[in-house]
Amino acid sequence: MSKTVLVVDDDPTQRRLIQAVLERDGFAVAHAESGDAAMNHLGSGAAADVVLLDLVMPGLNGHDTLKEMRSRGHAQPVIVLTASGGVDTVVRAMQAGATDFFIKPASPERITVSIRNALSMGDLKGEVERLTKRTAGRTTFADLIGTSPAMTLVKRMGERAAKSAIPILITGESGVGKELIARAVHGSSDRAGKPFVAVNCGAIPENLVESILFGHEKGSFTGATDKHLGKFKEADGGTLFLDEVGELPLDMQVKLLRALQEGEIDPIGSKRSQKVDVRIVSATNRDVAQAVAQGRFREDLYYRLNVFPIEAPSLRERREDVPALVETFIRRFNVEEGKRVIGAAPETLALLTAFDWPGNVRQLENTVYRAIVLADAPYLQPYDFPAISGLQAPIEAAPPATGGGPDLPSVLQATHAAMASAPGDAPVRILDDRGHLRTLEEIERDLIQHAIDVYAGHMSEVARRLGIGRSTLYRKVREQGIDVDMKEAG
Repeated sequence: MSKTVLVVDDDPTQRRLIQAVLERDGFAVAHAESGDAAMNHLGSGAAADVVLLDLVMPGLNGHDTLKEMRSRGHAQPVIVLTASGGVDTVVRAMQAGATDFFIKPASPERITVSIRNALSMGDLKGEVERLTKRTAGRTTFADLIGTSPAMTLVKRMGERAAKSAIPILITGESGVGKELIARAVHGSSDRAGKPFVAVNCGAIPENLVESILFGHEKGSFTGATDKHLGKFKEADGGTLFLDEVGELPLDMQVKLLRALQEGEIDPIGSKRSQKVDVRIVSATNRDVAQAVAQGRFREDLYYRLNVFPIEAPSLRERREDVPALVETFIRRFNVEEGKRVIGAAPETLALLTAFDWPGNVRQLENTVYRAIVLADAPYLQPYDFPAISGLQAPIEAAPPATGGGPDLPSVLQATHAAMASAPGDAPVRILDDRGHLRTLEEIERDLIQHAIDVYAGHMSEVARRLGIGRSTLYRKVREQGIDVDMKEAG
């Protein structure tokens, strides 16, 4: 998914030049010829991940536009452009919230680096906000990714349930994000900011379930060297999330039922019960009703937990949410791994959206994580997901044995990611008519021929653009039998 850069400049020539630089690097570009037009663009909800803002414009100038953006809650990173590098001008812009600046005309490399730095800073800020809200117990349904009908229904039902203390049972396949829904229920309720305690009932050894849930007194059994509060007491005043509740032993189900009905627990070794104020949200990926019929789950506890059921949809039931999930995971793992992947190529998103994802969102998350770690190109390509696409990443060519700059095959390999998404009628095609990779020799010949045509036979310019020495270029021309009307021989 391409990132969109909003270029705000009253000079159409500058806008076109910057657009050419950005589109070459895979960014989408939107234009605004004034500050007012920029505010209208942002106010309409149109895409804008980064804003390039000229400071000197008629009407609403750059400084006032930046202030207006921040006052209206538009948090996109802003890079200011100026024709003069006055310190006072730049300081004012940075104080108003700009993330970077450059003086016109700027080199393409300077523009690209500035934008990627701004995106990285935005990713970091977003990840800090997410973790802060999660730690503070203030995750809400607005933080859940997805606008599909299935997820919209989950959000609507969850928001209603959060307004009361009603017990909620979240069902769904493994990996669909049941704990995230539980956290959103907690963060959307009047218990937000209070403790949120999650317990995986299926991961607790059977002989420790009672102690972990309800606590124990010091010396109450062998090995009880200290007093332990238990999860119910830890969640007092907040929410207790019982994941895989169907895995609880039958004797513990009785104690859980009493805790829910009476609002009190009996720690092991304690002489009296303790009152607790806990909101229960439970989850399971099993058919609890069937477990009740088979006598493996208490019927009275089932009805106590299943007062307000919420069905979390599988990822294949909400495929339209895959691109947004992929973008979210890319931002997160960019921060964690120190990478600068901009997004996923369109064909990659199509591939991921079409896949069934038996492991649901968890599987998608781990798959994107692996791709981010291995990715070298700005955009994730299908070959970054070999288990799904069946493709392998291109192998780098060995460096040339002689001097004269890098050989052409290594240049081809370095640019393969950008060229792989070229349309079928592109001047240099990577794939043949059957969808298979063409040989490196064929691609190499087409690239040289195209460069010669574009630069009208000026071989010095052709060699410079290809990043190779002229002697290497002449050798390739001879070996490939390419006809060329050379405009210069030196």
